[in-house]
Amino acid sequence: MNESDFLKNYDKRSFDTPLITVDSVLFTCHEQRLHVLLVKRDEHPDKGCWSLPGGFIDQTIDTCLEDTVRRKLKQKTGVDAPYVEQLKSYGGNARDKRGWAVTVCYSALIAFQACEAHVASVSDARWHPLDDIAELALAFDHETLIMEARERLRQKALYSIVPAYALPEQFTLPELQKLHEILIDKPLQKKSFRRRIEQAELLIDTGLKRSESGRPASLYSLKADSAEFTFLRNLEN
Repeated sequence: MNESDFLKNYDKRSFDTPLITVDSVLFTCHEQRLHVLLVKRDEHPDKGCWSLPGGFIDQTIDTCLEDTVRRKLKQKTGVDAPYVEQLKSYGGNARDKRGWAVTVCYSALIAFQACEAHVASVSDARWHPLDDIAELALAFDHETLIMEARERLRQKALYSIVPAYALPEQFTLPELQKLHEILIDKPLQKKSFRRRIEQAELLIDTGLKRSESGRPASLYSLKADSAEFTFLRNLEN
């Protein structure tokens, strides 16, 4: 039998397969606090609990896992998240009451202003301060997913400029520094931070300014490939 004949007669239903989904930990920064987007489940299992936006792969339209992630996020935010990254896969026979289940979890960032209006209009979706997560009834193992994504983001804040994707398209250096400080939970030295950012040449000076505390501050935007850059030393040093 050649490969063509084998594939023609292959029955994928011959093997027991687990439930496979994707989930996204979508972060934003609002009022100097990190928030995560959660959706209230309206179906069993865990009906009425808060969960991460996600769902099953649609094999008719999704060509890869990231297609599923972006499709599900757009349903809840109304926009395309500018940054998504695969976090890890979780699987087991106890994480979902429906049976053996695997989820591929992604971490994502978006500016609060970019999706505020749409999220506010969706009754079952809400931004929750990350500090309040422990008080919520969360579905499945989603608290674990959120905490691991939070730690990944903390590491990203130490070695990259990825956190800027949670800012508006145009932002100031003080705004960028404050976001990094929120993520690593400690202050950074202003001159050192500015010097490291400027030397890396990751930003575009838009030529525009915004008044901050009575002083005009330059507005910047990210270069297209900024997410790939990694500092040789973390920004604490």
